[in-house]
Amino acid sequence: MVVAPASPAAETHSNDDLAARAAAVCGAWARSGEFGDHVVYERDGRWAFAARPQARVVLTKDRVIVDAPADGRREVDWEGEPAAALKRAFDSLGLPRWRLYGWVGFDYCAPHHGLLGHVPDDVVMAHFIVPGLEAFVDADGISAHGADEATLARLHELADTAVADDAASGDEESIDVSADPDDYRGRVATAVREINEGRYQKVILSRAVDIGFDVDIPATYVRGRKGNNPARSYLLHLGGLAAAGFSPELVVAADGLGSVVTEPLAGTRAFGRSAEVDAAARAELLSDEKEIAEHAMSVRACFSEIESVALSGTTAVDEFMVVRERGSVQHLASTVSGRLDPDAGPWRALGVLFPSITASGIPKAPALEAIYRLETRRRELYSGAVLVADSSGELEATLALRTVFAEGGRAWLRAGAGIVGQSRPEREFEETCEKLGSVAPYVVRSAR
Repeated sequence: MVVAPASPAAETHSNDDLAARAAAVCGAWARSGEFGDHVVYERDGRWAFAARPQARVVLTKDRVIVDAPADGRREVDWEGEPAAALKRAFDSLGLPRWRLYGWVGFDYCAPHHGLLGHVPDDVVMAHFIVPGLEAFVDADGISAHGADEATLARLHELADTAVADDAASGDEESIDVSADPDDYRGRVATAVREINEGRYQKVILSRAVDIGFDVDIPATYVRGRKGNNPARSYLLHLGGLAAAGFSPELVVAADGLGSVVTEPLAGTRAFGRSAEVDAAARAELLSDEKEIAEHAMSVRACFSEIESVALSGTTAVDEFMVVRERGSVQHLASTVSGRLDPDAGPWRALGVLFPSITASGIPKAPALEAIYRLETRRRELYSGAVLVADSSGELEATLALRTVFAEGGRAWLRAGAGIVGQSRPEREFEETCEKLGSVAPYVVRSAR
């Protein structure tokens, strides 16, 4: 018997059903609080739930804190490149093989660019766990290799109630993203003036929006995943920080077999208003001189960064200036790849490509200095990366945008826009509102 392939519409519907179900299951596991610190990471139709840490590595401005099974907790001073400090920490875990999950914050860039003076002493730059429990959800169902029978039974029990829990998890709240209490428009005008003075070519300036209530982060993840089609999604609680996000792009991916890839997005218009309006916005995006110039500038910079860690002659632009739809916005997107130089390795590649050109600016060092100087609040995890890596050399870091954050009794959103010489403050502010629309409508008030 010959079976006809599913139609594109049917396949999309099936993918949407899987995403909704998998997000609900992972949200239920996280929301139960039974598995301790955790990271949920979605990629390529598979959701990983990493929890019950058996080891932990935390990088601060001047110390690496390692909590490993063999030696317990220890703290070591470090200086120089954070990638080297982290590699030493991973080598000291005493594990023959490992896979870790976690995040690197925006301040991870400071040592690479001579900007440590801008970083407070108590800042956490990176936080990783090696999980004792890894459970997966995909089209084949739930799996958790190595889990004991009681844990596996509990995972299935929580999964069976996930849809009901989602329905009862509370109402989405209206969040006003239109206020400008820290004069974002004025800061954009300052950046445009500095660009036209020749101090840098492009800078991404962001603004934070405080949420005036406690947020149910897992429930927000479940609701938000239904309304977004991200490159990657994540849900985490590590230490005191919780976050749920729907990332539009990769900072860097190394497959452990020699490939290294980055996927810059630059150039934005709203999406999801109507078929006619979206098509008009797409056409405008593809013909807007400012957006095209900004995107081409970003791709050129990404090419140079990949080239610096790749074998000679292997760097290429595999895809140039296509439109990708991500939640409430559509972007110009490209893909740049190369064959990773073994002498560089994946962590060096992360250091070179981090933070993403599309979240920092060009040239990177003066743009980063401008961000530290012109933004009124520290970025923390915003525009950093959520990351999965293992001892074989595989590493994937996804850009921490389109995210809700919660820490220390406060919760907030954040969004930015790429500023170039032709930028208009009002349009850049409008762009941040469009991007905030990927998360703000799905924020769920905590019922606890």
